[in-house]
Amino acid sequence: MRSDEIKRGVERAPHRSLLKALGVTDRDMDKPFIAVVNSFTSVVPGHIHLNRIAEAVREGVRSASGVPFEFNTIAVCDGIAQGHEGMRYSLPSREVIADSIEIMVQAHRFDGMVLVTNCDKVTPGMLMAAVRLDVPSIVVTGGPMLSGIMDGEKVGIATVYEAVGEVAAGKMSEEELKRLEDVACPGCGSCNGMFTANTMACLSEAMGISLPGCATTPAVSALKIGIARESGERIVELINENLKPSEVISAKALENAIMVDMALGGSTNTVLHISAIANEAGVPLSLTTFDKLGRRIPHLCNMCPSGPYDLEDLNRAGGIRALMKELSCVLHLDAITVTGKTVKENIEGAVILDRKVIRSVNDPVHKEGGIAILQGNLAFKGSVVKTAAVSPKMLTFRGSARVFNSEEEAMKAILNRNIREGDVVVIRYEGPKGGPGMREMLSPTATIVGMGLSESVALVTDGRFSGATRGPCIGHVSPEAAEGGPIAALRNGDTIEINIPKRILNVELSEQELENRLRSWKPRPLNVRRGYLARYSSVVRSAETGGILEKP
Repeated sequence: MRSDEIKRGVERAPHRSLLKALGVTDRDMDKPFIAVVNSFTSVVPGHIHLNRIAEAVREGVRSASGVPFEFNTIAVCDGIAQGHEGMRYSLPSREVIADSIEIMVQAHRFDGMVLVTNCDKVTPGMLMAAVRLDVPSIVVTGGPMLSGIMDGEKVGIATVYEAVGEVAAGKMSEEELKRLEDVACPGCGSCNGMFTANTMACLSEAMGISLPGCATTPAVSALKIGIARESGERIVELINENLKPSEVISAKALENAIMVDMALGGSTNTVLHISAIANEAGVPLSLTTFDKLGRRIPHLCNMCPSGPYDLEDLNRAGGIRALMKELSCVLHLDAITVTGKTVKENIEGAVILDRKVIRSVNDPVHKEGGIAILQGNLAFKGSVVKTAAVSPKMLTFRGSARVFNSEEEAMKAILNRNIREGDVVVIRYEGPKGGPGMREMLSPTATIVGMGLSESVALVTDGRFSGATRGPCIGHVSPEAAEGGPIAALRNGDTIEINIPKRILNVELSEQELENRLRSWKPRPLNVRRGYLARYSSVVRSAETGGILEKP
């Protein structure tokens, strides 16, 4: 065992002495040492209950004759960080999370890890650490929040963001908005729809790194505590079996995750995260893989924010196991999972309990998957759109560019009602380097929806979108403006062509005109000059790589 390096031999007497200061006994020295990596914090609704889940994990580890040691990572709430400078830190936090876990596990020579997580950048950061360290690992996601109820209708955080636009358009009073904000988020858990946190939880289960049922079991359910305890027991068995993340998060597992993502119509952020996880795992994965699978896999689950169903509905319908059963004709069924069984064995007894929530492959919501990769002279390295959230009327669109150099500039114009039907709102210098930090654009997109413009206005950015975003919103435009990408050459009035079925994102300019404009382009100074974001900007790579950091 790795932990023998700190507990065996005469020369390790000082180490044993320090361990005994923690309450470790001589008998414990013969047991595996397990890291319980807990992202609990009292500022994130998705994480405020994780101490109880971590406690159940520790109970499971002890019952299986392991010794649990708990430490914490950071967690950013994307909802609270949204729409201001704080959002610059969200995506970069993913790298800090992965690095901090590496530091703790390597320094203390743990034999295995249980990763207790829930929200947007925390889950992928933990998965990156798991494949990087390649010690036996299992992920326990904290579960989704229940939906709020207002006037008999389900509501959630996306409803509140869109309501801001309704107030700006005079469609809702501030009193009604106050009533909505009071009930939209009724308790702990990751926000109720198929946003980034829940998408990543579902993909963790699809990859086989979480136990079956973990992703969709609500945060408030007693079953979640049972899954946490079982995960604590299972990690000891994984160590005895020497089953490592490199065997679980394989090329087949990553493709399974992408196929499930397409069927769910998940967040566009998963393109960043799955790419980054694949990079850590040493598995080649290009944007073309997402598009190839997206054309093959139908969209089966009409989930919030674009559809009526929340995670509680998906769980009630059978969860990820049932969805994978429906996709069994295309999945890699021989992929191994942390149960020690294959995907085929895990989903064998799964039953779809509600065909309205999990549709048949012969009766899909859409014939193609929920995410598409667009390319063209405006994004020759790629861009991403959540097709599941786009109205059929907006699958093809030509509009006039309204160019802004920051989210704040764009938001001011939207709230002042300076955006008109037929506009393409372009928000640039918000990429990984240029932001820095690749901010989400939920505030502008939700406000556009709330103002009733989602079927007449498009948005294009080198930043990214929240999983709660809907409408014709194209993000991750690469190369980004800060690298001198074509988006940096756009001017007000340029005609932009969006054709999602043909996967095209173009500006109607000649090659010569684009070259001339870019030749006179000059880099903009960074918004930050010191601290973590300045360091991050100097080493982060572009969005089509997953926003990973340059390797030394």
